[in-house]
Amino acid sequence: MNTPQRPTALIAEDEGLLAENLRQELAKLWPALEIVAMAPHGQAALDLALRHRPDLCFLDIRMPGLSGLEAAAALAEDWQEGPGAERPFPLLVFVTAYDQYALQAFELAAVDYVLKPVQPERLAQTCQRLQQALNQRQAPSQAASASDAPELQAAVEQLRRLLGAPQAPASAASPAAAPLRLLQVSVGNQILMVPVDEVIYFEAADKYVRVITASKEHLIRISLRELLPQLDGQRFWQVHRSLVVRSDAIARAVRDEAGKISLHLHGSAEKLAVSRMYAHLFKGM
Repeated sequence: MNTPQRPTALIAEDEGLLAENLRQELAKLWPALEIVAMAPHGQAALDLALRHRPDLCFLDIRMPGLSGLEAAAALAEDWQEGPGAERPFPLLVFVTAYDQYALQAFELAAVDYVLKPVQPERLAQTCQRLQQALNQRQAPSQAASASDAPELQAAVEQLRRLLGAPQAPASAASPAAAPLRLLQVSVGNQILMVPVDEVIYFEAADKYVRVITASKEHLIRISLRELLPQLDGQRFWQVHRSLVVRSDAIARAVRDEAGKISLHLHGSAEKLAVSRMYAHLFKGM
């Protein structure tokens, strides 16, 4: 007779005392729950979740680097890659100090939350909901489809609503500021003037962004998150958390048998991957 596997969880919280308090409260309320990782920031939460593939993730909303929402969205993009991709997407609980308006948004998006500092009574309700959800996943009728794409797609849709991602390409630039037209790129003791209209795509590279044109590649010291609001969202589409493509450089979007989309560019053999978070941008008319 097989012993039932213990449910597993990850806690992501940059304040050590709060993280430990949450771990201790969970140990009291749910002794069978195994905490497999404690992440001090959003990038660590993403990396550890992909390594351990937990059943649950408790994510602090405000963390250094990636926020809890951004880490969850990145996790949804990467979940079906690598070892453990067959496991169902983790149930998400956001730990937040947001006001009532934000809490209503979480409820409407069907994502659970707990307020900081965590109250045992509220956390007990969350644990009960999570246990019920896990039991439903483990039911015989659900076991075969636990890792099916529709469940992950539902999580993606929830996260997109929470992040406020547009449903169609829309201007990401502030209405009060004209979109960026010229990049000043440092090369040795020179500063090159690169028209933004010549850029085929931008790709995040740690603290830099790779700028790809038809003839050259440049590196600029700015994060993609900082650059994106300065671009014309009608022309430049974010298709992955690390990739922004000039829309008229795209020749076609191809969906494979697994439902993954790749972009083929005009005059290039290069193909760019589109994440599930942005697949909604490519629908035939």
